[in-house]
Amino acid sequence: MAFAPPQRLVRALGETAPDGDDWLEELPEAAQRAVALRELTVERVQLPGGRSSLVVLVRRPGDAPAVLKLAPPRARPESERAALAHWGGVGAVQSVEPPVTEGVLLLERLRPDLSVRSLPEPKALLEAAGTLRRLWVEPPPGAVFETVAERTGRQAGAMRAAAAGEPDVAALVDAALAAREDLLGAPPERRLLHGTFRQSKVLAGERMPWLAVGPDPVVGECAFDLARLVRDRVEDLIASPSGAATTRRRVKRLAESLEVDQERLRGWTLFRAVESGVRALRVGRPRDAELLLEFAGWL
Repeated sequence: MAFAPPQRLVRALGETAPDGDDWLEELPEAAQRAVALRELTVERVQLPGGRSSLVVLVRRPGDAPAVLKLAPPRARPESERAALAHWGGVGAVQSVEPPVTEGVLLLERLRPDLSVRSLPEPKALLEAAGTLRRLWVEPPPGAVFETVAERTGRQAGAMRAAAAGEPDVAALVDAALAAREDLLGAPPERRLLHGTFRQSKVLAGERMPWLAVGPDPVVGECAFDLARLVRDRVEDLIASPSGAATTRRRVKRLAESLEVDQERLRGWTLFRAVESGVRALRVGRPRDAELLLEFAGWL
């Protein structure tokens, strides 16, 4: 079977490596090797697929369904592997093999076409928040994960550079960076976080109703993880006449339900929305940038 990378993956990786790299070129052959090594039967490549990895639906010897995932080093697949092992299937998908090949994970099969995003908005937020709570555990001793301070520090540098010469954006960037400095001054806890959590990252499973997939784990405070969930379905929020009020209610409701400080959640929501908006602007997605920066202005 040919393992041509989905266009969504090609576009997304092009944003992080504009000049291209060897990983995409070598991906079809690497996928063939991974399948042959594990004696897997391929069903299909998952489409449209993810933005940082190739996802292939397969069957293991004995016909058990599984998912084969291949990701480039810049997507930190070994960090994902370590986090999944630490969670041990509580709230997250499980690995079904020990480490075999760097950058290749074989995972239990969930229902890839059924995420909590398919539920009505209030129910989706409730189920997603409940899943996220299970992931907030003490980091494993000795494990090295990127911290919130490190990740947002890299992002802050890119935000400053992108805002130069963009006066309409600069004020939001300044506010986001100021919020980050305040938040990093006294973090209330240190937990292992999903890192890229949103409704579409929670899929229906067999052993538990909903399980998280696709983490880019980071260590820090819980409000950082919850912040991305606040802006889920941002296009619907922007289209609503009461979008700003709905956003403020969502911040309050999520903070209270997960026992997170409301102002800290607002601050991280602001930072992460501005960071995503500026990045979208930088890579030529002006419509996404417009939505995210308008959302950030409500905070």
